[in-house]
Amino acid sequence: MAQFVLIAELQVKPEAVAKFLPLILANAHASVSHEPGCFQFDVTQQEDDPTKFALYEVYADAASFEAHAKAPHVQEFFAAAKDMIVGRGTRRQSRLASFHKH
Repeated sequence: MAQFVLIAELQVKPEAVAKFLPLILANAHASVSHEPGCFQFDVTQQEDDPTKFALYEVYADAASFEAHAKAPHVQEFFAAAKDMIVGRGTRRQSRLASFHKH
């Protein structure tokens, strides 16, 4: 069965970028560290617009992502960051293959 991938795009207020960054990094780290079904959580920042972030998240399956969404650290992240986020979009996808160097 193909792994579940979420690509999330977030835009934050310019004055909130410095406060947002440690929050999203802590959330990503906790997701991979504490959720058995979360295999990868990449945080990227757009080079020409530092207010835009993209998250690339890989889960064992859709149920693992649903468990992620309910995890306490995710709820805490959104509670702390909700007023910083001014735009949000997601894409749900199936991972067919992964090629990378170690």
